[in-house]
Amino acid sequence: MPDFYRIKRLPPYVFEQVNRIKAAARANGADIIDLGMGNPDLQAPQHVIDKLVETVGKPRTDRYSASKGIGGLRRAQAGYYERRFGVKLNPDTQVVATLGSKEGFANMAQAITEPGDVILVPNPSYPIHAFGFLMAGGVIRSVPAEPTPEFFVAAERAVAHSIPKPVALVVCYPSNPTAYVASLDFYRDLVAFAKKHELILLSDLAYSEVYFDESNPPPSILQVPGAIDVAVEFTSMSKTFSMAGWRIGFAVGNERLLAALARVKSYLDYGAFTPVQVAATAALNGPDECIREMRATYKRRRDVMVYSFAKAGWTVPVPTASMFAWVQIPEKFRSLGSLEFSKLLVEKADVAVAPGIGFGEHGDDYVRIALVENEQRIRQAARNIRKFFDNADQTLHNVVPRSARTK
Repeated sequence: MPDFYRIKRLPPYVFEQVNRIKAAARANGADIIDLGMGNPDLQAPQHVIDKLVETVGKPRTDRYSASKGIGGLRRAQAGYYERRFGVKLNPDTQVVATLGSKEGFANMAQAITEPGDVILVPNPSYPIHAFGFLMAGGVIRSVPAEPTPEFFVAAERAVAHSIPKPVALVVCYPSNPTAYVASLDFYRDLVAFAKKHELILLSDLAYSEVYFDESNPPPSILQVPGAIDVAVEFTSMSKTFSMAGWRIGFAVGNERLLAALARVKSYLDYGAFTPVQVAATAALNGPDECIREMRATYKRRRDVMVYSFAKAGWTVPVPTASMFAWVQIPEKFRSLGSLEFSKLLVEKADVAVAPGIGFGEHGDDYVRIALVENEQRIRQAARNIRKFFDNADQTLHNVVPRSARTK
């Protein structure tokens, strides 16, 4: 049987290699502290769970739902954008509910991409930002991930040297994996850049509510006047309400782009289970104490990680947002590359992290560490890592550096 066209375009899933080693270690009795996948360990808010239980089994709720989301849910999302960002949206034409932001992003790529279209994507970046377009037949050209003036210098160069001309530009702030946060001034320049070059802007704002400076919450690109002419933004219930497995997200913004997304989705799904959508509506319309508690929990974990890892001999930059730290591999181990280093952490320290190479080749000197274990477990991870570092000279004599493997 020949190789399948789209499968050939996808490299081996890097994270699966770490997952296999992690599963084998656990099968042998190891207590792996998993800081790899950004999978929230917090419980969804009780009032949201109660609404789900209340709705399940009611008349008609077991039937097919609406592909673009029930009206109440879309109105709730529009209400959230007006409260949080001061952005008014028409819930009928400017809001589409998705099966998580990842599905929404992938289906938007299917909706707008012709074979050979060039898309500008940050490197490093969350895998779906690039591979959603690769699966749709597009071609990726990398731009920097950090929101600085150099971003526009590199983006101008990418546009000038791309044939055909790029059709879309992806951004993600607060960033997964780097935790960079963009300012509203950066978004203003970005919208002007997109209009100058006739680009579609796709903004991933999944971590909009996971921030640690209460006086400076991350903005939405749609706060920029005229952004809705060229932009669609993706948000998620997964992190804000610890509802990752519920698979509810949103795409909001430009009507024409959302109509294309809704049309693709209409051929692929009937929307999320209606009780889940009703519960998600209750989350968006309900009290926000649970969101503040979520932020406080991740902030405590962040502070414990930064302090305890520093004591272990590994400096962790302090993230101002997201549930991740983007951490350079210690110089002593950098020649191994992020995948081999991540495997070693599982094997030698019983700690799992995400190798930076999984987010793009420019991430290979880094690993992503997720704040998905409690403070006690994070401290234990630091102790395990310190022991590994202290004994590395005796235990790593047979490990082949990355440079030697690639010759």
